[in-house]
Amino acid sequence: MAKPKSNNVQVNISIPSEWKIQLENLARIYSVEEGETVTFLDLMRRGIQEKYQLRDKDNE
Repeated sequence: MAKPKSNNVQVNISIPSEWKIQLENLARIYSVEEGETVTFLDLMRRGIQEKYQLRDKDNE
């Protein structure tokens, strides 16, 4: 059986290297607090989602 297609798209952006370092440090802190791995990309997704109040179709 074929794997179902994701509705996700990949977007490439540039951010200052200092932002990435800061986000990686925050991600380590969140990982410990949440008891699971959180990446700097997860933090970026969360920030965008919260700032613009975006919702996944699955969560509506």
